[in-house]
Amino acid sequence: MEMAITYEVSADEAGLVGSVVGPLGLSDVGTLHRHLLKSLAEQPHALLLDLSGMLVAEPLALSVFSATVRQAARWPGTTVLLCAPPGPTREALNGTAYRRLTVLDSLGAARASLARTPPEKMPVLSDELLPISGAARHARDLATDACLRWDLPRLAGPASLIANELVSNVVDHAHTMMTLRLSLRPRYLHIAVRDGSATEVRPSTHVPLDARRGRGLLLVDATAHAWGCLPSSDGKVLWASLKR
Repeated sequence: MEMAITYEVSADEAGLVGSVVGPLGLSDVGTLHRHLLKSLAEQPHALLLDLSGMLVAEPLALSVFSATVRQAARWPGTTVLLCAPPGPTREALNGTAYRRLTVLDSLGAARASLARTPPEKMPVLSDELLPISGAARHARDLATDACLRWDLPRLAGPASLIANELVSNVVDHAHTMMTLRLSLRPRYLHIAVRDGSATEVRPSTHVPLDARRGRGLLLVDATAHAWGCLPSSDGKVLWASLKR
């Protein structure tokens, strides 16, 4: 069944602009949420959601925007602004359930807000890696370099372990080119690996402690403050964060 609502995304100087058009019902939430997560997977400084063409068919469906903002706060730290002119959609978003959302009258107002208080530009280190055995070692070196460069020596060990396991997961399972990206936010160090496989990954709870393979995501889960897997336009992104 085709979704009754459409989502189109474009880029401009403010970041990414996502336009949501049509009547939003509960049956649309899953597909729209996936589209929104794909926008976050691009790791923009800001995501502006134009809701001027959207109608609220079922108010509970607006929770999709709350879920997106929560994910953005965990990773990648993207500022999400909702743009809804006065009218029924804006009135629905003014409810107490959505008080944590930032809602502005228009895209112009959102761009002006970002111009007054621009999102902090984060230091970034990234590299393209082949799915070969030496990729994990290179990932460890890049993570160590980032931590030393950003004066976070105590995070070098955990960051290297996480980078190693995320890259090894691609080498062992996805077998595609990948991008390793480390970025520094005010509260967290983020480590993300983007690959070309859409298969979502989860940690296994049935791996023997002496197993040589398959424990990678269990180690990430035990080491990271938070971690997860998001769909991207051409695969997925595995991400993890460490408290500074």
